[in-house]
Amino acid sequence: MRVDEDSEQVFSNGHPASSNGSTPRKPLHSSLNGHVNGSSPSYTNGTSKKLAPGRSATYRGHNREEVVRILIQGLLDMGYSDAANVLSSESGYELESPSVAAFRSAILEGVWSEAEAILLGSRQDDRASSLPEDDQYGEGLVLAEDADRGQMLFLIRQQKFLELLDRRDLGMALMVLRQELTPLEHDIHQLHALSTLLMCPPEDLRDKAHWSGTVEESRKMLLQDLSRSIAPSVMIRDHRLAELFDHIKQSQINQCLYHNTAEPPSLYSDHICDRDDFPSRTFLQLEDHTGEVWHVQFSHDGSKLATASQDQTVNIYETETFKRLHTLTHHSAEVTYVSWSPDDTKIVTCSQDCKARVYDVETGRLEVTLEHQSVDQNYGITAAAWTPDSQGFVTASHDRNSQLCYWNLRSPKREKPEHVWPRGFRVQDVAITEDGNWLVALDPQNIIRVFHMHSYREEPPIKVTGKMTSITLSRDGSTVLVNLAIGEVHMIDLVTRDTIRKFRGQKQGEFVIRSCFGGAAENFVVSGSEDGLIYVWHKENESLIEKLSGHGRGQSGKECVTTVDWNPRNARMFASGGDDRKVRIWTNLQPPVEEGLPGFRTNLKQFFIREESARISALRSTL
Repeated sequence: MRVDEDSEQVFSNGHPASSNGSTPRKPLHSSLNGHVNGSSPSYTNGTSKKLAPGRSATYRGHNREEVVRILIQGLLDMGYSDAANVLSSESGYELESPSVAAFRSAILEGVWSEAEAILLGSRQDDRASSLPEDDQYGEGLVLAEDADRGQMLFLIRQQKFLELLDRRDLGMALMVLRQELTPLEHDIHQLHALSTLLMCPPEDLRDKAHWSGTVEESRKMLLQDLSRSIAPSVMIRDHRLAELFDHIKQSQINQCLYHNTAEPPSLYSDHICDRDDFPSRTFLQLEDHTGEVWHVQFSHDGSKLATASQDQTVNIYETETFKRLHTLTHHSAEVTYVSWSPDDTKIVTCSQDCKARVYDVETGRLEVTLEHQSVDQNYGITAAAWTPDSQGFVTASHDRNSQLCYWNLRSPKREKPEHVWPRGFRVQDVAITEDGNWLVALDPQNIIRVFHMHSYREEPPIKVTGKMTSITLSRDGSTVLVNLAIGEVHMIDLVTRDTIRKFRGQKQGEFVIRSCFGGAAENFVVSGSEDGLIYVWHKENESLIEKLSGHGRGQSGKECVTTVDWNPRNARMFASGGDDRKVRIWTNLQPPVEEGLPGFRTNLKQFFIREESARISALRSTL
């Protein structure tokens, strides 16, 4: 089991009773994780060195020993143990020396005293008889640069303590804590977290630990942690061959500017995607709004699109033919934002009239109207974000007195907020991670605020240099896109709080401009701009790959693309909205041609709206 140092949570494992915290030692053997090692006359704490006669020490410029050992590990990973043994025997190289194999076995079998002895290099009589005399372990395992042997020892003893605690051997666990862990003086805060577990009732221990695995799985995790500190020449990281293949594929994806498929590249040949497959053409133009379009958002299943406008309405379309399903007209001021519930059955709309409204998507019926208890009615609701259960959401406002409100639709008083965060700041945009744990709020005062959704506690904020206008979370919730008024889009890691990418080129400074991740595997970053263009960057290498002519001039005289969103289920479709009151649908398809030309009827039948109530015009490619 394992302790999370930040949350003081423990991952515990059950284990059969044994004396002094260690599993009874089994006879040492050369098998490890299904890996069988051959023998060789000499060892260097990790590999044998017996180069076959007539063979170069390199293979096409690569170290032959490294290649062979990785191949042996890969064969064993795939279950070809006989082939691995033949390769080891023929090449003269083995995967790991007996001392490293013994360390692996000691960790996986819970023989903690032996694991410590091998780590530290102290010889034990019962172990010495099992290892060749020339196996070089006298100095202990060879560690990676900057590795801390004391930290490794702490992790081993922590595992021992936690396993004792899990099987309720409290006396022995206390002895390990006092006599083995405390003298290391390694991490006082961690020791305190461990000591508090002694008082945890057995029925609550695993719930508190959020543990649902086995002791074997926990020991494998420990071994992975320890292996990161051992020199790779001594102990190859698990699944290294597969890891290298992943690197090769990711490198090909990074070099392919238009990679837009969830299918990984083949190892057989170099990979490149055709630019013509990228959704760079305006296929349809929706013209139902009479005011600027401020927000567009696809449903999670990609089957519908919602658009919000300055004209106080929201339109909902289905995305097969883009027939308009509903026009929502209850707001008395501009609609600033729309947000789909995770199950796509409801939609919440936000308006400058200080109200948020929840609608049933199937019927278009208004279910509930919610109002911030605002002191100044000039401050509207700027954004909303749903919780994973589709029964709650958070609304944001510029009003410092009620800038964040959490609403629960299950509550008998659902018109009243379940929780209102302490006043004192404004919120321009808001998002909730897919797991429902974190609320991310954009404070216009150059701060990204992060709150724990269950405790409502605020975490240390992320400070940004520049005025921000919008945020968008990645699917996994690990990163956030932020549009800055200086004309840049930054991608920030929510764990490290670092800016890891900067996308430049788009124009911004006066209006709220939104961006989004795009593509089958979120390989792209797309943003609107105040110059009427849509900017598309390759996410990994930050290259600007497209500048698409987006929207014309609005009533203000500006050519402003305010909002973009990518269809989550159709990698070759995204939507944009602008001050020209239009919504464009971008695909990789050629737009319909004039009536009477070949292909018109096919395109019309498949993509055009037949109802007269929905006014749609088709545009040719802008490229």
